[in-house]
Amino acid sequence: MKTIGIFFGTETGTTRLIAKKIQRKLGDEIAAKPLNVNRISVDDMLQYDALILGTPSYGVGAIPGRSAGCQEASWEEFLAKAGTPDFSGKRIAFFGLGAQERYAERFANSLFRLYEVFKGFGAEIVGNWSTEGYTFEHSASVEDGRFVGLVIDERTQGMLTNERLDAWLAEITPLLREKLGAPA
Repeated sequence: MKTIGIFFGTETGTTRLIAKKIQRKLGDEIAAKPLNVNRISVDDMLQYDALILGTPSYGVGAIPGRSAGCQEASWEEFLAKAGTPDFSGKRIAFFGLGAQERYAERFANSLFRLYEVFKGFGAEIVGNWSTEGYTFEHSASVEDGRFVGLVIDERTQGMLTNERLDAWLAEITPLLREKLGAPA
């Protein structure tokens, strides 16, 4: 498809709200309506050449899902049904939620787990993000000194969310649109 696919897993609804905010900022011509992974198949996702995937952090660095304590199906259940799809030729940017004060020792760890899975599926990953402005002890989602995607902390830094989204989208939108063959 010639739009960016936006997919998310959520537990409390915050990841869904961020996905909707991203879609509104990009606009209907550029981005498809965000979809919860507990309502789709992998074929729905594979229709897109450019994707934005979002996840909450849940459990101790686990892929969010029922075994991590989620009440509803999420990424864990989606991936269990997905098998080993081929995402080569797809370009993906990730965003993840976390609470740096409450979970400083494992801040936004689930983001890395999701990143790792899709990298293993052959996807090209874009959109890493600076750790500057965050305070935490450890995050598995830091690779080469940067987060593997945008990290949002609505609990303690909600006032920075729009600014961070705007800056991140300014970086990734041209890269995702390029994959669609659209002008940046």
